[in-house]
Amino acid sequence: MTGSSRSERVYVVTDIEVDGFVPGANSMLSLASVAVTATGEQVGEFEAVLAGLPGAQPDPQVWAWFASQPPEVLAAATTDPRPVPEVMADFVAWVKSLGQERELVASPLGFDGTYVDHYLRRFTSYALCEGLYVDDRLFHGAGLCLKSLACGLVGGDPATFSVHDLPREWFGDVPHTHRAIDDARGYANLLVEVLRRSRERAGS
Repeated sequence: MTGSSRSERVYVVTDIEVDGFVPGANSMLSLASVAVTATGEQVGEFEAVLAGLPGAQPDPQVWAWFASQPPEVLAAATTDPRPVPEVMADFVAWVKSLGQERELVASPLGFDGTYVDHYLRRFTSYALCEGLYVDDRLFHGAGLCLKSLACGLVGGDPATFSVHDLPREWFGDVPHTHRAIDDARGYANLLVEVLRRSRERAGS
C-alpha cells in the first residue's frame, strides 16, 4: 500500500491490552490506534484482537485483574483473535497509508511502545525506532510519551503523575474502558489538547 501524500506529521496514538508485562513471554491481546494531526484532524483508526504467541503464557496476576473487571473488558481483548503475522502486516500497511511522516504516541510509551516494537521486529521488517540511515521507516522519530508530555505541561511530579488525574474533557469525555480503541480515542483527544495548550503557552 503506498503512503498518502499528506506532508503534515500524523501521530499514531496507540493503546494495547496484554496478558502480562514481558513481551514474548506474555502476549499482546489487542492493539488499537487513532491517527490524528497536531490540530486534531482524525486521519484514521485501526483495531485488532491478536492470537496468543506460541509458547507464551498469561501472567497469573494480570489474568486475575481481568477476572476482577466487568466481563466485557476481557471479551473486548480476546473475542475473534486473528493470527499475529496477519494483524501486524495490516498494521504496517495502515500506518504507511497515513502520510509521509508518522510518529507513534502512547501513554506510557515505555510500556505500550516496548510491546509494539517487539511485535514489529518479530513479525515484520520494521521497528518502532530504526537507524538514522534507514530510508524505509514505519515511524519517524523514536515515539512520544503522552504521559511525559502531559506531566511537563501541567508541572506534575513525574514520580506520581497520572494522566487520569487530568480533567475528563481533555479526553473528549471518552470513557477509559480498557477496550483498546476506546482508550486510544481518549488518548488521541488528550494529545491534541496537550499540544494545543503547549502552543498557547509558547505564544503567550
